[in-house]
Amino acid sequence: MVDAAVIILAGTESHADTGRMVNGLEAAREFAETAGDDLALIFDGAGTRWIEALEDEDHDYHDLYRSVHDEVAVCDYCAGAFGADEAVENAGVVRIDENEGHPSVRTLVDDGYEVITF
Repeated sequence: MVDAAVIILAGTESHADTGRMVNGLEAAREFAETAGDDLALIFDGAGTRWIEALEDEDHDYHDLYRSVHDEVAVCDYCAGAFGADEAVENAGVVRIDENEGHPSVRTLVDDGYEVITF
């Protein structure tokens, strides 16, 4: 059994960013599908912009995103800072604000999560 926190920081500007996002979602799906593993999937920083794109049913990676949607959370502060508030609200995604508006990586580590960033 593994506790994993996958944090997607990649923005939406480049092909390389898309690759990082996809790799993050693939890793998250692997943890989500493994019995006994506990997954935290967090879109943080510029990564919060992915919510709007991935909610679109025509997006190439919509199905991959939907496969882990129940685990998705976003940084509350960064959703606002990167203009993703409306998309996050419409998607019904959980906002995390444990550390001055941001997720607490320290808490994840203290709780035994392996933190993996993309």
